[in-house]
Amino acid sequence: MPLNISKTLDASGLGCPLPIVKTKKEIDNLSSGQILEVISTDPGSKNDMTAWCKRTGNELIEFAEQGGKFQFYVKKG
Repeated sequence: MPLNISKTLDASGLGCPLPIVKTKKEIDNLSSGQILEVISTDPGSKNDMTAWCKRTGNELIEFAEQGGKFQFYVKKG
């Protein structure tokens, strides 16, 4: 089943902590239950995004890694 993505954030080329900072800013603009797709090239973002979602009550529903790019699908809690 395809995900119903509300918004895409391309954080490619940004280092820690900018992908998380920008993710928080975008998530704040979404309604509960909406999905934000985040694209990052920072290898540290995998751990950062997982920890951030747990800490903030948002749900990391899917993660993919392809060709040096990381895709996160975050559902707003």
